[in-house]
Amino acid sequence: MASHGARGRSGGRPTLEEVAARAGVGRGTVSRVINGSPRVSDATRAAVEAAVAELGYVPNTAARALAANRTDAIALVVPEPETRFFAEPYFSDMLRGVGAELSDTEMQLLLIFAGSDRERQRLAQYLAAHRVDGVLLVSVHADDPLPDLLSQLEIPAVISGPRSAAETLPSVDSDNYGGARSAVEHLLAHGRRRIAHITGRLDVYGAQRRIDGYRDALADAGHEVDEGLIEAGDFTEEGGRRATAELLSRRPDLDAVFAASDVTAAGARHALREAGRRIPDDVALVGYDDSAIARHMDPPLTSVRQPIQEMGRRMIDLLLTEIADRRPAVSRGLERRQVVLATELVARASS
Repeated sequence: MASHGARGRSGGRPTLEEVAARAGVGRGTVSRVINGSPRVSDATRAAVEAAVAELGYVPNTAARALAANRTDAIALVVPEPETRFFAEPYFSDMLRGVGAELSDTEMQLLLIFAGSDRERQRLAQYLAAHRVDGVLLVSVHADDPLPDLLSQLEIPAVISGPRSAAETLPSVDSDNYGGARSAVEHLLAHGRRRIAHITGRLDVYGAQRRIDGYRDALADAGHEVDEGLIEAGDFTEEGGRRATAELLSRRPDLDAVFAASDVTAAGARHALREAGRRIPDDVALVGYDDSAIARHMDPPLTSVRQPIQEMGRRMIDLLLTEIADRRPAVSRGLERRQVVLATELVARASS
């Protein structure tokens, strides 16, 4: 009997059929025991478990996933060009958080870029074939069709930040409004009065909330909001450089810049230095994200820290919950979960 411990009758790995024969039950019964079904008597379960132990049977996880209509795979979808993904620390930090939370599971993580129409079409076909159990959507724009496609296909999904205040999908975000307020309040407390704001992409809800926080912090402090001190950006370094040059031409008396990301702040720094402005003597500078860029900038950049890796971990937690219960939200009678994590201002020499 010991000779069966590692190999079945064929000399290879023991099969489900051999376990069934050893236990004196049908193949389906063995499958139910292995998958934890309650529809098996205690005596039968004990017989199957004994046969599994005697034969050294190892379940085929791929076959089990197929039988359960699962793929044991999650897609992290980034609807941005690859160049932006690798240029901005936000995405790598998010990926680290997601990977850390998945490390103790059997789930595989697929990284998929969908920054062009062709890539989105290819992704839609891939998702329609139900090749993943769930999707994480990062950097979602208001007009992005992917969230609605996932809802139509009934594929569990979680997004990093809602598309609007009326978001229907589960989401995880940082407190963009509160973070922006803290940046402006910090600048006001240090005597700055002509505070400019370089926005993120305005089709991203988080960028809209940062503008709201900027405006309300000024208004609550008794300062009139000067729309001439607001310039549209796109979260990129070049966008920050361009926006700062425009602001300086329009309002050369500005004494502070609050940028919607650290990468944008890096571009703003270049433009300020090219214009002969000293940081922070002439113009204070504050970024957002508290990435490695902030710590290594000269001077080190004051920045709003958002817990990006924690956001990635919480997204996985929500998605695994969605996957575990695939019934539509209406039938579950549950509200969609919207998680908002706190931010923190980290003051450095730039302000």
